[in-house]
Amino acid sequence: MRSAVLKALTIRDFALVQALDIAFAEGLTVITGESGAGKSILLGALGMVLGDRAASDIVRPGAARADITAEFDLTGHPAALGQLDEQALTDPDQPGRCLVRRVVGSDGRSRAFVNGTPVTLQTLRALCEGLVDIHGQHENERLMRREVQLELLDDYGVEPALRRNCRDSFRAWKRTEQAAAELAGALAAREDRAELLTYQLGELEGLDLGADEYAGIESAHRRLSQAHTLRETVARCLEALTEEAAVGRVLRQLDGLDDEHPRLVSARESLRAADQLLADAAHDLRAYDDSLELDPEHLDLLDQRLAAIHDLARKHRVAPAALHDHATALRAELDLLSTDRSTLVALQQTADEHRKAYLSQARKLGKARRAIATDFADSVSRCMNTLGIRGGALALAFSDAQAETGLETVEFQVTTNPKYPAGPLNRIASGGERARISLAIQVVAAARSALPCLVLDEADVGVGGTTADVVGRLLRALAEHTQVICVTHAPQVAALGHHHLRVRKDEQQDTLIEPLAQERRVDELARMLAGADVTEKSRDYARTLLQEATAPALH
Repeated sequence: MRSAVLKALTIRDFALVQALDIAFAEGLTVITGESGAGKSILLGALGMVLGDRAASDIVRPGAARADITAEFDLTGHPAALGQLDEQALTDPDQPGRCLVRRVVGSDGRSRAFVNGTPVTLQTLRALCEGLVDIHGQHENERLMRREVQLELLDDYGVEPALRRNCRDSFRAWKRTEQAAAELAGALAAREDRAELLTYQLGELEGLDLGADEYAGIESAHRRLSQAHTLRETVARCLEALTEEAAVGRVLRQLDGLDDEHPRLVSARESLRAADQLLADAAHDLRAYDDSLELDPEHLDLLDQRLAAIHDLARKHRVAPAALHDHATALRAELDLLSTDRSTLVALQQTADEHRKAYLSQARKLGKARRAIATDFADSVSRCMNTLGIRGGALALAFSDAQAETGLETVEFQVTTNPKYPAGPLNRIASGGERARISLAIQVVAAARSALPCLVLDEADVGVGGTTADVVGRLLRALAEHTQVICVTHAPQVAALGHHHLRVRKDEQQDTLIEPLAQERRVDELARMLAGADVTEKSRDYARTLLQEATAPALH
């Protein structure tokens, strides 16, 4: 299975680099050059475009920004293509191509782009995580993660159907369990609401307030509470109307006048009407006075009733006049609430069935993993010894877990000295040993795993001669399954590359990188063999190394 292929890297104003355009190909690409030529800058630029933290000091002095672009061919990486499609980042003209760009300003701020579309740094990292894996002497981050270690073991010899069935049953279980939990929460909330409504309605029904009762009670209470004042006022008014009979006296005097002038006649009629109205008013006041009762007991009852109404209105946060309508609304809401739990019971039963199915599938998966664990560990251990780690061994430590990947996690533990116990890969061994152990794991896993493009920074550190040749042949074998880019100082490794790039500085001390054809490759290998004193003998040895590169690879 092929993975993503890094096709090109374009660098502008990064560190001490003014401009670099580097083309890559499938297989094993070796990168060589004298110390200080800028090989680390190349790896730094690649890390930056993949999402490393940006800083202003990476921008070339005098430049406004650093600009780095990486081009990938994702034709053999359906998962990455799916990520692009999900986020609408696919290039419609070249669906298999992915251009990843990072721009870092002199102020340290950065922007990221995928196929020309701005993306967040988080999106950039998520996409690039499975495309390139950079390994330095102290950088083997991907292999340090337990989920990656478990995936490598599974790819080595576990049937994909077992993993798929375990994953699907786990997701079905969790999905149904979540639905049951949400429904249970909704039912509980409805039941709580129904209980509150029942209590509130009990209070309101206990008050038994009629539709228009409050207005009548309030009016009666107001009249009773003012009865004394009202009667006193009415008495004074009646007395005034009786004593001040001015209208009658004026009318009698006018009636004694012998004149039928229209204005006089009109005045007499108006006074007679006024006299009648006053008499009617007095009659009504006497009737109103008769209706006013002084009933302290009734008033006390009304006081108590109004107090109860106002207390309940404050409690329910409604106006007293709205209490009756409020009770009607609460009763209607309670009638609509249904707490039928049959659907919940069915969901819980289904979730339990999915849980049992998951446990069954996970146990089968765990059994398959343990069945191949020893063979995987032995293969890696043999490869470690081949790479010069004498007495080195890999062991797989299983721990209980519960996830869609099964009921266990695995941790790669290594031994580099038989005198000491095994330990986690990230805490055991030197940087050079750790790089070779990672290489051994990758070589064993490569034939059956979809590894990302591997960028190795001096995987051959600390080895030479025969062991360096072994490392080179292992890298070449690894490159049959995934793209490998290796920075090396070992001529034995450099000779085994399918492609050779040399990093150098020009007269202006700018970093340059160039592909080497056969004869120039001989010169570079001769330099690596003999240093500054390149002789025809060192060139002959370089040619021999290149010829031997086509010899059968290690198995």
